[in-house]
Amino acid sequence: MIALVQMAAEESENPLVPPVPELIIGLIAFAVVFYFLARKLLPSINKVLDERREAIEGGMEKAEVAQAEAQTALEQYRAQLAEARHEAARLRQEAQEQGAALIAEMRAEGQRQREEIVAAGHAQIEADRKAAAAALRQDIGRLATELAGKLVGEALEDAARQSRTVDRFLDGLDETVPAGQAEAAR
Repeated sequence: MIALVQMAAEESENPLVPPVPELIIGLIAFAVVFYFLARKLLPSINKVLDERREAIEGGMEKAEVAQAEAQTALEQYRAQLAEARHEAARLRQEAQEQGAALIAEMRAEGQRQREEIVAAGHAQIEADRKAAAAALRQDIGRLATELAGKLVGEALEDAARQSRTVDRFLDGLDETVPAGQAEAAR
């Protein structure tokens, strides 16, 4: 029975509710641990968390700045590339224009030289024709004088007389040949 009384006494106490002295000691221990955590450990944890947050935010800001710089550099590169392409096209155009101008200049120079050569050729032909006409006139004069001397029977050795006779003969010859044929003969 004693055992039953003890069991009954034990049953009167709720097993979920701790005894009061244990509860007071537990509360004091909890307050000490809470005080230690709040004063010593919690600031260190918050400091580490703040540092991590700042590092992450700073890294994100740095990444954004780096991305903006990269975008700016890319735009500058594209602008420089477009400018270089434009400059190359301009230089190519200038070279083509200079080439065309040089070709035109060389053609004009070639044309001028050709005209000079043709003019020099015509002048040379004219000079040769005049020289041939003078030589022919002299030969004709000499032959005419010899023939006239043989026909007349007297020598026409006098140079002045010979010259007058040849000139008279050639002038008479020019008058008898029609003008168109005389030009063709020359």
